[in-house]
Amino acid sequence: MSEELPPPEADGREAVDEVRATDADAWATACAEDLAAEKARRRTEYGPPPGSAAEELRKLVDTVADKLSGFQSPLLGAVAGPAAQQVVKQVVQQAKAAVEPVIERNPDIFDHLANAGSELLAAYRSAVQAQERRWTTRENGLRDLGDRGDEPGDEPGPGERIDLD
Repeated sequence: MSEELPPPEADGREAVDEVRATDADAWATACAEDLAAEKARRRTEYGPPPGSAAEELRKLVDTVADKLSGFQSPLLGAVAGPAAQQVVKQVVQQAKAAVEPVIERNPDIFDHLANAGSELLAAYRSAVQAQERRWTTRENGLRDLGDRGDEPGDEPGPGERIDLD
């Protein structure tokens, strides 16, 4: 062992703690640098990541407001056009004033709602795919029955149970 441990004095403990703190900082710094490099690589490869649901809602409100404010109505004519456009701008401003505080106070709610919507969509897809599989397997069985050429006077048997899962 070529390394010597410092004497077990109070001054020696402080030196060891300082070395450990420096090592921990170096590790945290290296991890942060690696993470930043990976984020930069992904940003260049895939483009900027999408914002939070609250930011996306804010962008949507701004875009709709801009489109509605710039909307020219040929039905109102030249006389009512400026007045109608002023009313539209006022309504848009009131809507933005109502939406902005909700977005500011509850940004996480929109993320949760977006995740819930994704989960509901996945559940719906799963249910539809399962039902489509049932329908396609039943059709094969019914085609075989139709090919037998049953007589018109024959009454069908008891009804088929339909699974409504």
